[in-house]
Amino acid sequence: MTAWKNMAKSMLAAACCAAIALPFAYGQNRSWVDYGGGTDSSHYVTSKQITKANVGQLEVAWSYPLGNTGFNPIVVDNVMYALGRNSSSLVALDATTGKEIWVHEGLAGINSRGINYWESKDRKDRRLIFAINSYLQEINATTGLTIMNFGKDGVVNLREGLGRDVAMMGRVQSRSPGKVFENLIVLGSAPGESYVSAPGDVRAYDVVTGKLVWQFHTVPRPGEPHYDTFPKDAWKYVGGNNTWGDLTIDAKNGIAFFPLGSPTYDFYGADRKGSNLYGNSLLALDARSGKYLWHFQTVHHDLWDYDLTAAPQLTSIKRDGKEVEVVAEAGKTGFLYVFERKTGKPVWPIEERKVPETDVPGEESWPTQPFPTAPPPFAIQSFNVGDINPYLPTEQRALIKDQLLTWRNEGLFTPPTLRGTVQMPGDQGGSNWGTTAANPTNGIVYVLGVNAPAVIRLEKSAPGIPAPNDAFGRDGSRGGGGGAGRGPQQAVAGRAVYLQNCQTCHGADLKGATAPSIVDITVKMGPDAVRATIQGGKGAMPSFSKLTAADMENLMAFLANPAGTGGRGGRAGRGGAPEDSASLGGPVVATGPAPASASAGGQGGNGARSYGGNGGSAPYPDGVEVPDVRYNSAWSVSQDAIKPVWSTLTAYDLNQGTIKWQVPTGDDLAMAARGIPNTGSRMLRTGIIPTATGLVFQVGGDRKLRAYDEETGKVLWTKEVGGSSSGVPAMYEVKGRQYLVIAVSGAGRGGAQNAAVAAESKLPAGYVAFALPAAEKAPADSKK
Repeated sequence: MTAWKNMAKSMLAAACCAAIALPFAYGQNRSWVDYGGGTDSSHYVTSKQITKANVGQLEVAWSYPLGNTGFNPIVVDNVMYALGRNSSSLVALDATTGKEIWVHEGLAGINSRGINYWESKDRKDRRLIFAINSYLQEINATTGLTIMNFGKDGVVNLREGLGRDVAMMGRVQSRSPGKVFENLIVLGSAPGESYVSAPGDVRAYDVVTGKLVWQFHTVPRPGEPHYDTFPKDAWKYVGGNNTWGDLTIDAKNGIAFFPLGSPTYDFYGADRKGSNLYGNSLLALDARSGKYLWHFQTVHHDLWDYDLTAAPQLTSIKRDGKEVEVVAEAGKTGFLYVFERKTGKPVWPIEERKVPETDVPGEESWPTQPFPTAPPPFAIQSFNVGDINPYLPTEQRALIKDQLLTWRNEGLFTPPTLRGTVQMPGDQGGSNWGTTAANPTNGIVYVLGVNAPAVIRLEKSAPGIPAPNDAFGRDGSRGGGGGAGRGPQQAVAGRAVYLQNCQTCHGADLKGATAPSIVDITVKMGPDAVRATIQGGKGAMPSFSKLTAADMENLMAFLANPAGTGGRGGRAGRGGAPEDSASLGGPVVATGPAPASASAGGQGGNGARSYGGNGGSAPYPDGVEVPDVRYNSAWSVSQDAIKPVWSTLTAYDLNQGTIKWQVPTGDDLAMAARGIPNTGSRMLRTGIIPTATGLVFQVGGDRKLRAYDEETGKVLWTKEVGGSSSGVPAMYEVKGRQYLVIAVSGAGRGGAQNAAVAAESKLPAGYVAFALPAAEKAPADSKK
């Protein structure tokens, strides 16, 4: 501890001198001070320099080759805070040049999608807030040093206070970082999706002290409202009902909106009979106190893993001649649910309609589900023989046809079965984290939607015994995704999985044999995209849905750190010193997380599973009445099975309750190579940025950045980028110049390797900033 503190003090002076602090009006959304741009998660930008008239002149202003995809940078004044250098370092960059100001290394397990920023009223106290391995902590935004008087010895243990044995818990933190509101950091969680996982209570902590300010039990306890929507004592073993994606805060009205996921286990609910509040609900709480305001449940007794995960969108509409403040939530179901913001009253009727009933022993599906009457759905909600992808080989089409005709396939909300169920949208379809945006002023909401079917089949396993593999696929429930925080033992086990399943095509050294190199693949694509590709297949790569949940976790650990297993072709471990760490000149001001959390290592983190996640093997607590047998799911996504379009960008006009326009999100590269355009990209997770000048920016899976016309959806500008992109871009204005920053992986490049490659490439990788040429900047008050 003493050595660590002395090292931190020795670097303090240099860091203070290097830091940049030029005041700027970020309160007008000219900076990007929050994950998702602001508390409202709209991604909306009020700067008016980039217009429809000059958008075609955008050019690369700077790039930072060590940046990581999937992570949304934040910008305060003219400093950008981002994740770089092997996915385990926070870096402060000059937001006008991309040059390093300081680097804080060794933060493996940090929130992989973003961090948060807070400052005192006098701006003297500035903090970056994040979690590592389920320990909440902070560093000084000016110096880059850990704040040791936050919490206890610099950390708050997020596993505490959830009504479960802390020693048995794995991951609790979400890869999304929550929201700052006034002096609070408001958090969701990702405790796993297996039997007997932890509940997803939503909580708020004091930003300065780390003390818990309020906590809301999303699985109600005795004496609390809606306790009777579960069996007696279910709160002792039912988990989930958590916000693992993006939450939104209405700062004007002091309302926090939480999109909640399903209760566990998510495909079989005989131990949680009832509607299961607050699962799959949009939950509105008083942001200052955590007091309940209202909720709406979009799926009763969820059996499909139809989590709500996209950020709720706030806008104002004209309704019967009056202005109405509304909140809109996009679901995996393909529906957009719209409510009056203060009361929760649906703007248009939402009808309870009869849905197919379960035939699984012990299960009691809910007889009806909510169907919005308006606006129309943004995603496809059925999959029949006429929808089979005509571009597949004849044999594959025949197999899909057989499944569609013999498995249970009765449209939306067809329950899982023992013989097999076709699910459309599948649980990776519809909307997901980072994929919604809005213009808060005119009722326009944007949704990136994915059309991806899934197949589900339940199989028996007695409590305490993992379910066996079968000819169809995998055993057990799916675990949480990620890529950080895994221990070396997992990576070693993952190497064996890799050698058995992957090396024939990708080579023992990951550098490619008959298929492309996948060195640094979790950095280049992001762990979500890697996992989806392995599960669902992509292009010439087949689906590996046969992998067990444990095998998948181990494989992801190996891909994140192959060098730590004795294998070749990898780079330094995610928690170790990155290669060429001083190559871009920024001083390394500190290494490692707060010491109190450093020993947590592989426990939890972004990728570790909650206990009981492997095949439903966790025992129930003593004294509760539960089924003698429980089921687990064999599960697979197959986006190739359905004909294009595979993903769309939809603009809703909520003044009318209609779709204003919908367009494919560019091309799929493999299909475009065959001369088949406008298919939309597969499994796309890229954010949307609307602007006050009527532009909508979004990166497609075809490595093209586009600017759309807000009115028509017409593409006004296209720019090829050096590789794939994921996560939410950022847009800000510094010294009168407006910048758009996207994260680009690049083929064959990633992390520290980008520095050498980018110097030889015309298409830079890492964080890439676009701006108008200095001589072409439009006036700040331009309305064109």
